[in-house]
Amino acid sequence: MNRIYKNGIAVAPHHEAAKTALNLLREGGNAIEAMVGAAATIAAVYPHMTAIGGDAFWLIHQPGKVPVAIDACGAACAQATLDFYKATGHDAIPIRGPLAANTIAGTISGWESALMISKQWGGKLPLSAILENAIRHARDGIVVTNSQHASTSSKVGELKPQPGFAESFLVNDAAPAAASNFKMPRLATTLEHLAKKGLADFYTGDVGDSIARDFAKIGGLISFDDLRKHEAVFREPLNRPHTLGTLYNMTPPTQGVVSLLILAILDKLGLDNLDPHGADYVHLCAEATKQAFGIRDKYVTDPVHMKVHPQSLLDDDIVAALAKKISREQAAPWGKNLQPADTVWMGVIDNEGRAVSFIQSIYHEFGSGVVLAESGINWQNRGASFSLDPNALLALKPGKKPFHTLNPAMMLFADGRVMPYGTMGGDGQPQTQCAVFTRIANFNMSPQAAIDAPRWLLGRTWGAPSDSLKIERRFDEVVFNNLVARGHDVEWLSEWDESVGHAGALIRAKDGSLVGGYDKRSDGSLEGF
Repeated sequence: MNRIYKNGIAVAPHHEAAKTALNLLREGGNAIEAMVGAAATIAAVYPHMTAIGGDAFWLIHQPGKVPVAIDACGAACAQATLDFYKATGHDAIPIRGPLAANTIAGTISGWESALMISKQWGGKLPLSAILENAIRHARDGIVVTNSQHASTSSKVGELKPQPGFAESFLVNDAAPAAASNFKMPRLATTLEHLAKKGLADFYTGDVGDSIARDFAKIGGLISFDDLRKHEAVFREPLNRPHTLGTLYNMTPPTQGVVSLLILAILDKLGLDNLDPHGADYVHLCAEATKQAFGIRDKYVTDPVHMKVHPQSLLDDDIVAALAKKISREQAAPWGKNLQPADTVWMGVIDNEGRAVSFIQSIYHEFGSGVVLAESGINWQNRGASFSLDPNALLALKPGKKPFHTLNPAMMLFADGRVMPYGTMGGDGQPQTQCAVFTRIANFNMSPQAAIDAPRWLLGRTWGAPSDSLKIERRFDEVVFNNLVARGHDVEWLSEWDESVGHAGALIRAKDGSLVGGYDKRSDGSLEGF
């Protein structure tokens, strides 16, 4: 049975981040202040999943108003050109190393922009208080999770040679043992400096200067001028009417349109009388995913470079046409070679009903693997998603934003409920969002039950080596065999498999009561009071 809260609620894939958010809410902080604190904390306690050297996206809702989005994605730097990579002998952007770290890290600018909204709400917590837990964890040490140990161990061969990685994330040239104490003192010092000087210092001050110096020393491409030019952008989120209310998600360069299309297609097809653990349900969700990915791969990139308006991709005639392509009995062809991603999704709702859906990422495990010597910042490799084919949709260009799998979601129900929800998991994100949303909205499951229920994954993502339809072993074998009979290439996952994401969902009812759910596949928790 879900516990009901009244004053505030938070969910995160690491319990320390959720506790930070709760503590800040208890101290009188609002949802944004709590989320910035959680975002900083999780960068310290879940370092293989996220870092302040990555990007972030926000959906922020204030009762009675349309949600606001923040795009805190960094663009390709000035030196990241097709000619440069061609001249240095590359036919693809490296996944690891200094040349993979070719985009600005935007997450700190997103914190700063969100806190501007917080001040409009009357937010008064000092930045030092918001970042206090993150600084403490980085300086005094964290308990290494099984996830961090396993992720580091599996990738140590490609990460160990990268500048600064071994000194920062290995112990005696090996992954730190699970349950051992692990410290990041340089990160603590950097966060402490930002708490005193302000978040803009990351781009225009001493921290920015040190970032540029360190990249220059290791043959990187990012300059101080690149950092100074960066800023987060406020955007109007994508939206899609639903039988039960209105869905919201992030604009490109994210795949928010995919998440909305999947749910729109299923809403058009109808899920009535289906079993939320059955083959008919999983089949329709997988087929809707294939149709939505087709739209994404044809159109979605940096919105400045898109040939259509992103919102138009959600028009009813497009949704109807995609739904019509789906057979209830036969799987469509598939095989996409999708990409992995390491990310965290978190949600907060405060006592005024203000809700935040937030996602922060460094792309692959530990991003580029580059850890800057002075600041201790682990830099993302999001720019590896660019293509070196000048005619490709995702062709590299200085100043262009890279494609993002990240997409924070929110639903405003017609009955007055508000639900921020989301997950990590690369291309699995829209699929897990689909599972969580439909099980709550269409099948009236509690958030915790919806997240606990067995999930599926079409294609490859976090740690998954094949493009098959993978289902957790808690599904009945009848479901497996039924899906095979419809033409799906099906594989079993473990009973509680991390590859299907770290999901979370929060709901505020019209009467102000708060419930939520966290993912037992993660190291997270749900906290409220």
